[in-house]
Amino acid sequence: MIDPFGRHISYLRVSVTDRCDLRCVYCMAEDMTFLPKSEVLTLEELERLCGTFIDLGVRKLRLTGGEPLVRKNVMSLVRGLGARIGSGLEELTLTTNGTQLTKYADDLAAAGVRRINVSIDTLDAAAFKAATRWGELDKVLDGVFAAKAAGLHVKINAVALKGVNEHEFDRMLAWCGEHGFDLCLIETMPLGEISEDRTDQFLPLSLVRARLKQNWTLNESSHTTGGPARYYDVAETGTRLGFITPMTHNFCESCNRVRLTCTGTLYMCLGQEDAADLRAPLRDPALGEEGLRAAIADAIARKPKGHDFVIDRRRSAPAVARHMSVTGG
Repeated sequence: MIDPFGRHISYLRVSVTDRCDLRCVYCMAEDMTFLPKSEVLTLEELERLCGTFIDLGVRKLRLTGGEPLVRKNVMSLVRGLGARIGSGLEELTLTTNGTQLTKYADDLAAAGVRRINVSIDTLDAAAFKAATRWGELDKVLDGVFAAKAAGLHVKINAVALKGVNEHEFDRMLAWCGEHGFDLCLIETMPLGEISEDRTDQFLPLSLVRARLKQNWTLNESSHTTGGPARYYDVAETGTRLGFITPMTHNFCESCNRVRLTCTGTLYMCLGQEDAADLRAPLRDPALGEEGLRAAIADAIARKPKGHDFVIDRRRSAPAVARHMSVTGG
């Protein structure tokens, strides 16, 4: 699959559910209304759809949510997709909030998952509960170490939030280095209505990087995981530090990703509203596999050059109406 700008689309992110067992303040409102089950693809439909993308050239597949591990019987999908590794698919990964990892870490490893991203924005228990509205840090950390024990490579994802965790990044980098985890810092993005004002939350990672360089030796790295992060090798720990900067440094020129929601909606760009309905052709027996492939090809032909995220201090409305949990965090 090649988009209008010559980029090979080889990376599919799949939101298997919009539901989550946390309510992170930058991600969703506390009183979220989730999709009715009737609108959500079955796990069998998701597996078939992912299989079509693999046949069309997707080599890396990441399962996301909401929180993917709260979906009932989700491991059947993980095992089905894991069976495709080596037969078109090169890598199956997962982004999780970590709350279910003590239960599923061994099963994920057995299914062929080798790397996971765990979202932890702070190592302070009280701040963690405030940021997630009711999350328990100890439970998440137990899950992280269960994943490590299962042989999974762990990367910690942290959204940089002004006034919330900006004083913690030295501590987080040291903690990750101690346990052999990579760390990736992410700028907050204007997706969906929340109760907070994102202009108050926004912290540019250029400032964070400059602060960290006062205490750490950060050497530019050629390492890539296929996503938008730009990595540095941390000399003192031997681990990596990544920065995802959708606001201050547009990374769209090398975008190889599209995002599929649990309803079968394909978003060609995280920061644009244009989308393609794949549920209808998926469920139409008259169209068959060729009809589904044609719908995907039409969508890829509309992939835009880049997103239009901006922090507008004159208005607090989000750049995109849907929440991150809908598209896949």
